[in-house]
Parts: sequence; C-alpha cells; structure tokens
Amino acid sequence: MPKAFSLLVFVLAVVLTGMLIGYVTLPGEWYASLNKPSFTPPNWVFAPVWTVLYIVIAIAGWRCWVRDRNSIAMKLWFVQMALNFLWSPVFFGAHQPGLALVVVIAALAAVLAFIATAWKRDRVAAILFLPYAAWTAFATALTAGVVVMN
Repeated sequence: MPKAFSLLVFVLAVVLTGMLIGYVTLPGEWYASLNKPSFTPPNWVFAPVWTVLYIVIAIAGWRCWVRDRNSIAMKLWFVQMALNFLWSPVFFGAHQPGLALVVVIAALAAVLAFIATAWKRDRVAAILFLPYAAWTAFATALTAGVVVMN
C-alpha cells in the first residue's frame, strides 16, 4: 500500500470514527443539567479541537505503523485510541462520569506512555501527541470536576 494512501486511511479512519462517536453520543439534556467546572469551554469548541487532534493523532499513528507495526508505540497508540473512543459512550451515552474518569485517566496514561516510547524512535510522532496529552489532561480535569460537583 503506498504511503500516501495508508496515511489517508489512517486520517479518515480516526476522524470519521471520532465524528461518528461524537454524533451518536451528543451532549443532551442530561449533560446540560450537570454542574460543571467554571473552566468548561462552550460545547462548540469541542468539535474543531477534536478534529485537529484526531488528524495529528492519525499522523502519529501512521508514522509508527510505517516504521514498525508491531512496536510497543503502535500497541500503545491502539490502546489510547480505544480508550479515547470509549470515553464519550461511557460519559454521554451511559451517563457514568465516574467510570468515564477512570477511562480518561487510563487514556492519559496511554498517551503519555506513547510519547515516552515514541520519543526514542520517532520524535515527530511523540511531539505530535503533546497537544493531545495537554487536551487529555484538561479533559481529565473537566471530568473530575463533573464527578466532584455532581
């Protein structure tokens, strides 16, 4: 498979899966009724931020895939992706903020482990994950705030 095509597959798979999960688990009345931390951004912020993050997440994953499909970094990439995609159904779908907090903490750990592992072999992939790590840490704080306030 040519590199450009495999990159396109990675980007489309990640972005479209993220969009589908976001569409299926839209924040509704339940979320609107929750007490939220004062630093909660408006709902419209999430879609553009996640779109950009999903693109860089896909590029980082693709870089690892091309380098070594069986690497620890690639395995961590898949773990963090699964946890990332799990958070919305747990939080918005199942209305389980406490369990969602466990998921996002595990996701943050996997993101940080990916960065640490990729740093040695593909610094660009690791650097691409830095904004994602920051956003996941922010999401962890938001989720923890919702858990504490409700």
